[in-house]
Amino acid sequence: MEKREIGKSDLFVSEIGLGCMSLPDDLTEAKNIVNAAIHAGINYFDTADLYDGGKNEELVGYALRGRRDKVILATKAGNKLNPDGGGWTWDCSKKHIMNAVKNSLSRLETDYIDLYQLHGGTMKDDVFETIDAFESLKKEGLIRQYGISSIRPTVIKRFLENSSAISVMMQSNLLDRRPEEWFPMIHDAGASVITRGTIAKGFLTSEGLARVEQANGFVDYNTDELKQTVQALDEQSKDLHAAAIAFALHDKTVASALIGARTTEQLLDSIIAYEKRTPDEEINKLKKLVQSHQYKEHRL
Repeated sequence: MEKREIGKSDLFVSEIGLGCMSLPDDLTEAKNIVNAAIHAGINYFDTADLYDGGKNEELVGYALRGRRDKVILATKAGNKLNPDGGGWTWDCSKKHIMNAVKNSLSRLETDYIDLYQLHGGTMKDDVFETIDAFESLKKEGLIRQYGISSIRPTVIKRFLENSSAISVMMQSNLLDRRPEEWFPMIHDAGASVITRGTIAKGFLTSEGLARVEQANGFVDYNTDELKQTVQALDEQSKDLHAAAIAFALHDKTVASALIGARTTEQLLDSIIAYEKRTPDEEINKLKKLVQSHQYKEHRL
């Protein structure tokens, strides 16, 4: 498993990272998946305090016991669960972030977080207060680096320009190429992209044709366009799953492509796909079969 540096951070992460939101609730099964990931060379694990009301962080902390020093651990903050447990509210205040990180550290059973990410953001936020919170946490040694998870170019640009953030997490895949327009901006700011939705809900796997039959479009594709596009990609690729992962990593602005797995078998399928190394010629051919949509809102 090859590694790439996130921004200019000295954090070197595996090209494939495990998006932990998909882990099953069963502790044994979750640990088996994490074990398989580490055995395959995956060292990057991503979660968030919002996932399952914090239970996902607890699951990850349990699964990584005794191996914390071998991994790069990322989580997120900014969404405050309502007291009744019914939903959440956005809160990127320094007070909330400074409190949230303590709760995450406890659930993750660790003394520090490698990459702490703002889980969203709006142009109405007091971005300087938010950044001050992350910088304070760095000085205290509770986090090593920080970034943002957002698909709003305006929010991303402002955050990067006024901080030492090293990463931007965005949904990016062969069927959702909207982020590509902003890769140069992110690169020029000295940051990297971490992709989520790398295989597009499974549409970009061997199960893709079956899954699109149950789907109601995706991004800006309507139902028929999605079926036609996935059919064309499947016909023109030697292995669509492999091509999807290779596409995600094709631009060097991307540091790691997250994949989720509910079973060890699903994880191994993605690892095998990664190892197939789809050639550039095939990736370029597939890119011509898909639409290059753009974000319609929050543009610069």
